[in-house]
Amino acid sequence: MKLLLFGSNGQVGWKLQKYLAPLGEMKICGRDNVDFNNLHELRNVIKTFIPDVIINAAAYTNVDKAESDIDQSFQVNANAVELLANEAKRLDAWLIHYSTDYVFDGSKLSPYDEEDETNPQTIYGKSKLEGERLIAKSGCKHLIFRTSWIYSVRGKNFLKTIISLAKNQNELRVVSDQVGAPTSAELVANISTLCVYRIFLNQLESRQISGIYHLTASGSASWHGFAKHFLNKAESHGEVFLVKSSEIIAISSSELILPAKRPLNSVLSSEKLCRTFNLALPSWQVLADRVINEIYLRKT
Repeated sequence: MKLLLFGSNGQVGWKLQKYLAPLGEMKICGRDNVDFNNLHELRNVIKTFIPDVIINAAAYTNVDKAESDIDQSFQVNANAVELLANEAKRLDAWLIHYSTDYVFDGSKLSPYDEEDETNPQTIYGKSKLEGERLIAKSGCKHLIFRTSWIYSVRGKNFLKTIISLAKNQNELRVVSDQVGAPTSAELVANISTLCVYRIFLNQLESRQISGIYHLTASGSASWHGFAKHFLNKAESHGEVFLVKSSEIIAISSSELILPAKRPLNSVLSSEKLCRTFNLALPSWQVLADRVINEIYLRKT
């Protein structure tokens, strides 16, 4: 199997390099060697390598900046994705792509499933939804994984921001009315790899499997609950913060002024994914503890 990975420098892409490696020959592409603004270059990479699977972990993910950087957001999240999809169709290759909870408006009171109506409220969400639409339009075999609240030891994310703020500030205020499923990049990469393996193991069913799937850890938490859990676990490793986990102040979304509106409900149901691929996804707490352990065990 030949695998072509885009976005290798990101949180999910970095983990994918590790998990995909045993499946076959892999070509790794990051920002330093492939520019999603240059569609001619992007097409040539695919034509030269001739992959069986294209994995796109590249994306424009700066939610607030996207509100003013509209063209670039759609270039990376939609226009370049359309090219990947069309090339996958031409080669009869699979396209593995990552989308987001931001395709929904966050007003639903229960977890979103794949059949729920989309209604993005941000440029980021609109650009990601357009990428989904263009993949479906191409007719290529695809797995689109919608995920949310991604974090890892590597890169910029909520976990690392909270640890930094708790070490350097005397007060920490975190939103408590936005709810989601904190999901480690490791889980996304692990499950993605397992799904790729299974679709090639059973080619007869592969076209029926093609579609959109929600992929997050099980359970849910607010950002405030997520932050408390992380700091509490770090404190158990002997970490000392200026703000203790018990002292984090809960605030409402209305107290923050940000360019892009955040969904109040980002919880995605992964039932379809678990049923189709016979999986059981761990709780967000188990995954969070693994990442915290990884951070602090490195220091010992």
